[in-house]
Amino acid sequence: MELTREVLDCMKALRRRLRQELDLEIHLNQPDAIICLFAGSQQCLDEETRRLGLRLAELSNLSPRPDTQAQPTEEPPSAQPTTVIRIYRGQRIYA
Repeated sequence: MELTREVLDCMKALRRRLRQELDLEIHLNQPDAIICLFAGSQQCLDEETRRLGLRLAELSNLSPRPDTQAQPTEEPPSAQPTTVIRIYRGQRIYA
């Protein structure tokens, strides 16, 4: 998933609110940052924080309910692609 300006702004605002309300420290470079932010927002009593969490889920195509998330199917190791994608100065580089 690519992070757009709108997603990052929502993540920053939600991170700031969760730090104030729940004393929850989430770093944006964590691989599961979006999931942690959403889960934290659902624990808050503040309606604005919950709305931000739902907005983040909507922007990142995350299912708002854990029971409706599709379970990923695992491919056999031989069928997985071997292409490595790196980001260099904002550009994708296939190695």
